[in-house]
Amino acid sequence: MRLLHTSDWHLGRSFHRVGMLDAQAGFIGHLVTTVRERDVDAVVVSGDVYDRAVPPLAAVELFDEALHRLAALGVPTVMISGNHDSARRLGVGAGLIERAGIHLRTEPSACGTPVVLSDAHGNVAFYGLPYLEPALVRDEFAVEKAGHEEVLAAAMERVRADLAGRAPGTRSVVLAHAFVTGGEPSDSERDITVGGVAAVPAGVFDGVDYAALGHLHGCQTITDRVRYSGSPLPYSFSEAAHRKTMWLVDLAADGAVTAERVDCPVPRALARIRGTLEDLLADPALARHEEAWVEATLTDPVRPADPMARLTERFPHTLSLVFDPARTTDDPDVSYARRLAGRDDRQIAEDFVTHVRGTGPDARERAVLRDAFDAVRADDAVREVAR
Repeated sequence: MRLLHTSDWHLGRSFHRVGMLDAQAGFIGHLVTTVRERDVDAVVVSGDVYDRAVPPLAAVELFDEALHRLAALGVPTVMISGNHDSARRLGVGAGLIERAGIHLRTEPSACGTPVVLSDAHGNVAFYGLPYLEPALVRDEFAVEKAGHEEVLAAAMERVRADLAGRAPGTRSVVLAHAFVTGGEPSDSERDITVGGVAAVPAGVFDGVDYAALGHLHGCQTITDRVRYSGSPLPYSFSEAAHRKTMWLVDLAADGAVTAERVDCPVPRALARIRGTLEDLLADPALARHEEAWVEATLTDPVRPADPMARLTERFPHTLSLVFDPARTTDDPDVSYARRLAGRDDRQIAEDFVTHVRGTGPDARERAVLRDAFDAVRADDAVREVAR
C-alpha cells in the first residue's frame, strides 16, 4: 500500500503578516496532483489542519475545497486533529464525511478503533491518535500522572490490544501529533511542555509498522518506521534551511517500509542575513537573496538611520529586522531579549527569584513554579477547546 504522509497545514496562518492562503491553496493542488500521478492508495494528515481553534472563513473554505478534491479522487484520507485545531470543531460531521472516504479522527476515546483499508496483500489498520492534551485526557486513559508520555503510552496500549485481536499479517499505521525525542523543533511550533517535559520516546510506537507524525515543522526521520512529514510551507525564519516535503511511503506485504520525499512548492525562498547595514547593502555574495523573504540582523554598534527603507531597496521582500550590536554579554546595554534568548518561561521565573532574593529557588519552589506554569498552559488549552 502506498501512503502519502503530510501534516501541519496550518490553514489560515500568515508569515510575518504576509498572507499564505494562496500558497496553501497551491499546496492543496500539489497534494491532489501527487495523489493522482503517483498512484497513492491512502493519504494521512497528522494534525494541525488549521492554525487556530476558530479559523477564518477563508481557511474553512479552503479546507472544504480540499475535502471535496480528495473525495473526488476516490482515495481514502485519514486525518487527525493537532494541538492548534479545535478537535470538536474539526470533528463536526465526521460521520457524514466518512461516507466520502475522508476519515476524521478527533476523539481520544476512539484511539483503539482503526480505519481498516485493504490492498492485494490484506488489511492495513490506520489508528488515529489526535493531539492528547494530558490535562484533558488523564481520566479517559486512567493515568496517575498527566504527562505526554503517560497518555500516549496508554493510547498505544489500546492500539496494540486492538491489533492483537486482528487477523495475523494485518499491517498497522499510527497517526500521532506529538513531540518525539530526537526531533528537531523550530520557532513556529506551539510549546506543549508539561511538567518540564515536552518529548516522548520513539519506543512508545513499538509494535506498529509506521508512525506518521505531526507537530514538528521540519521533515525528519526518527527511525525508519517513525517519521515527521513537517509543514508543507515555512512559518518562521527558523525554517530557512528546511526542505519542505511530504513522505511517499510504500508499505510492503510484510510491513517493510520504504519512503521517498516529495517536494512541496514554496512561494519564495527564505534567507537570514547578518552584518552591518553597509555590508549587507554592498556584499555581492548576497545577490542570490534579493528575491527571497529576508530576515536581516544588523550588527552596527549604533542603530543606523532608516534601516528598513534602505534594506528594502536591495531586498524588497525583507520581513524581519533584528538589531544585535556586537557587544559582550556583560555589557549593561545588552538587550533584555538577548539575555532571555533560549530560556523558557519557567527558567525566566527562576532567574527572577534569584535576582530578587539573591539565591535561586529550592527543589520545592521549582516544583511550585513548574506546576503553576503547567496549570496556566492547561487552562489555556481548556479555554481554547471551549471556544
